[in-house]
Amino acid sequence: MQAMLPVIDIKASTLGQQPEAAVLVIYTGGTVGMSFNKRGELAPMRFDQIRKRMPELRQLNMRISVLSLPEPIDSSNVTPGAWLQIAALIAEHYPHYDGFVVLHGTDTMAYSAAALSYLLENLGKPVVFTGAQVPMGRIRTDARRNLITALEIAAARHPRAGTVRVPEVCIFFSDVLIRGNRAKKVESQHFNAFKSENYPPLARAGIQLEYNDNLIRLLPGARLHAHSRLEEGVAILKLFPGIPERVLRAVLELDGMRGCVIETYGSGNAPTAPWFLRALRDAHDRGVYLLNVSQCEEGRVIQGQYETSAQFAELGIIGGEDITTEAAITKLMFVLGLNNDVQTTTRLLAADLRGEISLGQPTSGSLRF
Repeated sequence: MQAMLPVIDIKASTLGQQPEAAVLVIYTGGTVGMSFNKRGELAPMRFDQIRKRMPELRQLNMRISVLSLPEPIDSSNVTPGAWLQIAALIAEHYPHYDGFVVLHGTDTMAYSAAALSYLLENLGKPVVFTGAQVPMGRIRTDARRNLITALEIAAARHPRAGTVRVPEVCIFFSDVLIRGNRAKKVESQHFNAFKSENYPPLARAGIQLEYNDNLIRLLPGARLHAHSRLEEGVAILKLFPGIPERVLRAVLELDGMRGCVIETYGSGNAPTAPWFLRALRDAHDRGVYLLNVSQCEEGRVIQGQYETSAQFAELGIIGGEDITTEAAITKLMFVLGLNNDVQTTTRLLAADLRGEISLGQPTSGSLRF
């Protein structure tokens, strides 16, 4: 693992109060952690000076610590290695904090949140991803609001049960809290950057934070386990009318290809041309796992509903239900990284592991492997 910068305590309780919670902020990069230096250039912010930039922190009765990656990563450069590093950091500091906030660039935040949801098995504390569309140094920044609310969510406890309020990986942005593996970035010019089309928000931020407790995953019955391997021999193939056979085979026949997310039409439909089906069968026979995901933002894959998807199950293609592409590709990386047998791998790819598909809410923190 890359050598880390030291943990910086930036906020403790005031007036001699005992902190109600301890939250670790992990800064990976992105607009949310940028501010203007003396030359008027955007540069990573010094978090030991954040209290000057965010006086609102003084009103939070919690201990806040910050851990920054030595070299901030633009979210366009995020790799599976970075996801493994973040998961390992959370596992390392897990006993010492009540919740975690991950500051991250918006472009690939949905991929990162989905990946962390799989890697952190039996997660029993909040891991809240957030970021900003406008840097901290601008007057109309959304960074302050997003960070303050993410901290509140990471520290929140249920008023009646006294337990952790949101024990899962999620994204807070603008005014909604979304399950991490249900999120999709849909906006680059406005503040409401993320949506979850097939699952309601876990909470909304208005005058108060309003939680939908019945939609939030339950506390796990086992200890946290941070997985340490992801399979990178995967790809996404988006179908389009007139896709040539050479393009399809160029992707499916790549050296080291182990899995492919196929973005199909509507409820999981695809061409019925013999060459197309033959290419899929050849890939399956070579041991490539194929996950069928709809190009539509809403709805779900229903293999066999139409003739144009009737042969998919016979070909060994796995229906992705209502999973997002971001959650599907990271799920492939995770499940294939477990190196199970074909039957177990197929079962896990079709199953609801962390609430990423609508097959009913699990009663515990994860499906055991």
